[in-house]
Amino acid sequence: MRNLKGLQDAVGVTVVDPIRDDRGWAFRDGPGHTRDPVNGFAFLSEAYVATDRNFDGRVTVPVLWDKQTRRIVNNSEDDICRMFNDGFHAFCNREVDLFPKDIEGEHARLAAFIYDRVNNGVYKAGFATSQSAYEKACRALFAALDELEARLSTRRYLFGARIVEADWRLFCTLVRFDAVYHGHFKCNIRRIVDYESLQGYLMDIYQQPGIAETVNFDHIKRHYYVTHDDINPTRIVPIGPALDLMQPHKREDVIDTGPQP
Repeated sequence: MRNLKGLQDAVGVTVVDPIRDDRGWAFRDGPGHTRDPVNGFAFLSEAYVATDRNFDGRVTVPVLWDKQTRRIVNNSEDDICRMFNDGFHAFCNREVDLFPKDIEGEHARLAAFIYDRVNNGVYKAGFATSQSAYEKACRALFAALDELEARLSTRRYLFGARIVEADWRLFCTLVRFDAVYHGHFKCNIRRIVDYESLQGYLMDIYQQPGIAETVNFDHIKRHYYVTHDDINPTRIVPIGPALDLMQPHKREDVIDTGPQP
């Protein structure tokens, strides 16, 4: 969202170490991640305590930090996306609107479906502690992917020719799917590359200006395979799969039938 809205000069970004231990998210120098240049915090938890000295909840990313008031103003990706879209008009590209009013209701319903069945669906399967819970979650996930595959077979993006927030919501799970969710979370009925429309859609969105640079497959794989040692106790990070999302794609050939339920 930061890149899409052209907010790079107005909003800085610091990437935490993808490997999280019992101390939580850390600011360390390493490939693709750095120390905290704003406050000198060693751990993200310090930002939470600086905001609320009595904070004892879960420390999560992302957070939006206000350098003037020296506090976290939001730690919900949904809220931050809306803030970037609507609240930074003096600094951003106003031509990009990820929450168009004319499809607001349907957009909200589809975004909720994607969150429950896909974004959270992989976690329901991956962290299941019984065979029945895993199978139920995994089948529901792939039923949702099948439904989205059918939708994208008749349009370039979820709502036709324009990209909206729901597309980026879906992208964040799709881009990680074959690298981690398929193997690490046992979501292995199919890969995204096995879906003709979803794979073309993923490649199309990945190749949008400014997007590939926000994706770090090394971070993605090391975070999941090393941090979740209850699922992967050996902490071995696989060297595959071989993914090339920069290949030519033919999403422009999809017949756009416009927004439909």
